[in-house]
Amino acid sequence: MTDLTTARHAPEEIAGKINALLPQTQCRRCGYAGCLPYAEAIARGEAGINQCPPGGSHTIERLAGLLGRRPLPLDPRYGAEQPSRTARVIEELCIGCTKCIQACPVDAILGAAKHMHTVLQDLCTGCELCLPPCPMDCIEMIPAGLNWDQTHADAARTRFEARNGRLANPTENAPAAEADPTVRLAEIERDPLRRKAEIAAVIARTRKHRTL
Repeated sequence: MTDLTTARHAPEEIAGKINALLPQTQCRRCGYAGCLPYAEAIARGEAGINQCPPGGSHTIERLAGLLGRRPLPLDPRYGAEQPSRTARVIEELCIGCTKCIQACPVDAILGAAKHMHTVLQDLCTGCELCLPPCPMDCIEMIPAGLNWDQTHADAARTRFEARNGRLANPTENAPAAEADPTVRLAEIERDPLRRKAEIAAVIARTRKHRTL
């Protein structure tokens, strides 16, 4: 297979092809701020293809095939490969501080200040970025119960890019989205996976309260 790094391809094109193969968990375990920066570093020859624990050996093999390189073992300095996991808020401990919402790179957590938060587990990438800022240590990681595939990765990338776009224009987007619940609901309605996850979360909470 032709090595894209030596063929006549623009660095941006190479990075885009690499990014398309990454799991889009945006977990930063690779040492970069997200999947795209990591892909750009690989394209520049500044990072190895074996720095992504969430992608594991499967992603390494895909990257090796794309770039015409030999597969390498996952570099243990960046973590270990493990089954997909998702975050879950321990409801009775949550104080509604919103710190986890601010940390989530893909808008997979819903809630309001001083109210209990909920992780939309079908949308959670398992990045664990919500764990450090939680002052109550009330978020735990549990088995995801799903196979993280290309559909999930593409959806996560879309949400990540949308969030970054919103944060890049805070005066236009963020206040309205945070202050007006209808804006938040409109965002959910535009994302079928998110809508499904929110409905499931509401049903789960209702069932729990009925048994109390």
